[in-house]
Amino acid sequence: MSGTTLTDRYVHEVVRRIPADQRADVADELRTTIADTAEARGAADPEAAEREVLAEMGDPIRLAARYADRPLALIGPELYPAYVRLLKLLLTTVLPIVVAVLVVLEVLDSNDVGSVIGSAIGGILTVGGQMIAWLTVVFALIDRSRHRETAAAEVNQWSPDDLPELRQTEKRDSGAALAVGWNALILALIVWQHTAEPYRAGNDRIEVLDPALWSGWIWPILAGLAGVVTLEVIRFATRSTTMLHATLYAVAELLVTLPLAWILSQQQFFNPVFLAHFNNGWTSPDAIYTIAVIVVLLVGGSEIVTRFREARERS
Repeated sequence: MSGTTLTDRYVHEVVRRIPADQRADVADELRTTIADTAEARGAADPEAAEREVLAEMGDPIRLAARYADRPLALIGPELYPAYVRLLKLLLTTVLPIVVAVLVVLEVLDSNDVGSVIGSAIGGILTVGGQMIAWLTVVFALIDRSRHRETAAAEVNQWSPDDLPELRQTEKRDSGAALAVGWNALILALIVWQHTAEPYRAGNDRIEVLDPALWSGWIWPILAGLAGVVTLEVIRFATRSTTMLHATLYAVAELLVTLPLAWILSQQQFFNPVFLAHFNNGWTSPDAIYTIAVIVVLLVGGSEIVTRFREARERS
């Protein structure tokens, strides 16, 4: 074979996930099985027969798990392929962005090489660990929910077209990854600036956001951000948007959008001490806050409309 046929790509995706001492035998077995099965059907189009056989054999990640005799009980074999793909996506795209932000903040704060390196290593371990832990929790909950069969049915809609080219990066769902990463980053930064008080105003360290927010308005925003992140992970896992999902997303988005718009309209978003020190006596025009309110409402409303449109298209 030329090395780039569907069979070659399928076998490659299977054997690279099993122990090295099994790869040669499994590869030969798979090639023989695929070829014999396709030939036995006597189809006029051999390539169409090959695609049909591969589609029936299913996702190579699941097949590799059976060959390697690896239990997938925590999440389950039906959702495991989507879990692996999203985890890989987060660790290779979102994690580097988060760590870069932490490094920049540390440089601005201390300008010390040792602190910067420590911040980068700590960010990789802490944020990476949180991504793995929370993603696992979300998928485990999906696997045990009453909507498990629906989610698994969507994930199982695998075809040979999903196979990546040899030596090429898999296609990524950039939209879902950016949504998860962006909202998770905002959530983490809000909590971080509250606990770390990163801004230096003379000899004092202060928060960037108004500390009074923690007595009320910040909590629905944090809950909404957590809900949005969770629902975006579910959307990636199921590869669909149902009316229930769209409704829950609308609730989560409104929990973020409405309180944030109100806070901005009242000019209570930033810490007054931070603004006074940062602006050095300059007062921000009211128009800036008005524009910010409009942008927040437009973005939030647009996201909600998009989810309901997707749900209608798939219903």
